[in-house]
Formats: sequence, C-alpha cells, structure tokens
Amino acid sequence: MLKKKLTLILFAVMLFLSFESGVFASENAETEKNIVDVAKEAGNFNTLIAALEKAGLVDTLKGEGPFTVFAPTDEAFELLLKELDITTEELLARDDLKNILLYHVVPEKVMSGDLQDGMKVKTLADKKVEISLDPVMVNNSNVVKADLETSNGVIHVIDKVLLP
Repeated sequence: MLKKKLTLILFAVMLFLSFESGVFASENAETEKNIVDVAKEAGNFNTLIAALEKAGLVDTLKGEGPFTVFAPTDEAFELLLKELDITTEELLARDDLKNILLYHVVPEKVMSGDLQDGMKVKTLADKKVEISLDPVMVNNSNVVKADLETSNGVIHVIDKVLLP
C-alpha cells in the first residue's frame, strides 16, 4: 500500500514538473522567434546580421523554413577579416557575399543528434559542407554551441566563417 502511495505521489510530482518546464506546452517561448530574431537577441552575431541585411537574406531567414544555420560569431568574422586583410565594409561590399552566406544555410532542420561523422550536407549555395564529430566541426569550423531552436529551424554557432 505504501509503495502505491509513493508511486502515485512520485507520478504527481513528475507530472507537475513536466507542466512547469513546458514539456506539454504547445509552444515554447524560445521557439516563437525566428532565426534572425534569435541571432539579434544573442548579441554576438552583429556582423552576420549586417551581412544578411546587405545581401537581402533577412526575409528569407525569417521565412517558413525549416533552415539550419551555421552562424559565425562576430569573433569568427574578425578572424576572417584579418585573414583576408579587409575591413567589414569591404566584406559587406563583396560580390559573392550572398553566396558566402547561403553556404552557411541548409534547407532543412538538422539537429546535432542527426549528425554523422563524415556526412555531407547540401547548402543553399548548392555546395556541400562536411560534418565531422569529436570534436563537432563543419568543414574547418568548430561548433561551439549547438541546437539553438527557433520557430523556423535551428542555429549552430561556429567559430569560423565558412567559405565555399
């Protein structure tokens, strides 16, 4: 009898905690925001946002999706600017800016649990990126934070800008 009561109490507590944590909620507040909104709020994707605006891709990444975005941080863009010996303005004026950005977007939602070592994923630039595990990398860029879910896909934060 005591076992049944304890089991019932434990079940009730777990059920309560599930509702509290939003497991049964129809929509998570975090995922009500699209890729662009989540990136803007994060505060460390300012160069990426500026590039998306310049290339006319903001509306695309606010669209229905689903998309997977390998999002380089501002520090990743700083590294690229040093490597190429150019300014942010020069980067944003490049003819191939849109293609570079599309190389960071996969036209489906790919969570970290879906990844396999050596898999190649086709991007919106019509070229593939290669995934490696242990450590998790996209081409030669480390994934520093994975699975930031949005209303229209997922963001994986990377430490280098990918070049097609």
